[in-house]
Amino acid sequence: MGHVALVLSPSPVASVLHGRSTRSSVKKHRRFCSSPVMATVSEDPIREWILTEGKASEITRISSIGGGCINYANRYDADVGSFFVKTNREIGPSMFEGESLGLRAMYDTKSIRVPLPYKVGSLPPSGSFIIMEFIEFGCSRGDQSVLGRKLAEMHKAGKSDKGFGFHVDNTIGSTPQINTWKDDWIEFFAEHRLGYQLKLARRQFDDPIILELGERLIKNMHVLFEGAVLEPCLLHGDLWSGNISSDKDGNPVILDPVCYYGHNEAEFGMSWCAGFGGSFYNAYFEVMPKQPGFEKRRDLYMLYHYLNHYNLFGRGYRSSALSIIEDYLRMMKVSTV
Repeated sequence: MGHVALVLSPSPVASVLHGRSTRSSVKKHRRFCSSPVMATVSEDPIREWILTEGKASEITRISSIGGGCINYANRYDADVGSFFVKTNREIGPSMFEGESLGLRAMYDTKSIRVPLPYKVGSLPPSGSFIIMEFIEFGCSRGDQSVLGRKLAEMHKAGKSDKGFGFHVDNTIGSTPQINTWKDDWIEFFAEHRLGYQLKLARRQFDDPIILELGERLIKNMHVLFEGAVLEPCLLHGDLWSGNISSDKDGNPVILDPVCYYGHNEAEFGMSWCAGFGGSFYNAYFEVMPKQPGFEKRRDLYMLYHYLNHYNLFGRGYRSSALSIIEDYLRMMKVSTV
């Protein structure tokens, strides 16, 4: 889902590249324009890093890559290459620190390509930034079967001996995502995913109905996991079409993670706007075999993201979330009244 307080104002039709954007944004839109480099190094920690630790002697151009609903994004061209920079003038470094840790964790699996994070820091007088590798995108999202296989390889390689959770809490869109470690996946998903979103909806929209019915689902959903192997796998966490691309060689690239270690099937919770086809799933399950009851659990994982969209974007998503809850309650013969 992704604002540069530095240098340029984004085009209203541009989306964030490598940044949180609205679901209707066109992720691949690129609108480069020249911009003078006016701030001195001492005033600008981004320039300071690029000209010191980034080993550049000159920044030749700063180009806007648009703005989304949370962050701004710029491309910095220098004599040693290009850097991708996201900034936010309202939120401190914690959000970008979570993103950086997630990117590094995915990068270290040596599976699917992600931009390598370089630096997270604070902006004066307020705000934060992240500097990362600039990846030149190709003209498509690449081969679906390769994406499926590479994603499965990441899930297979990225394991945790601490259980389900992550080293830090992070944000999905602008919603906090709690990642406190738990040994039990069903308990983790119930408390930190569905339960958190349901309580947030109750507070934001005075919606006791969705909370009450959602809590009934939570109390009974263990039956949906019978026979499944539940082990902590490294997840991207927000894998929709805007966060999937390919590099100029056609290799799949995934961006803007909200990583945690969870049941691998939770990665498909955004499949309703990810465009995964049959070749994707066939290739994925060749590496990570399909678990018993997969089809029964698919909507459960989508529910988390529908609830998050309800909390982020309003009542237009309530009916989808409530419909999933009621369908599960009927299936499990639990009262919906």
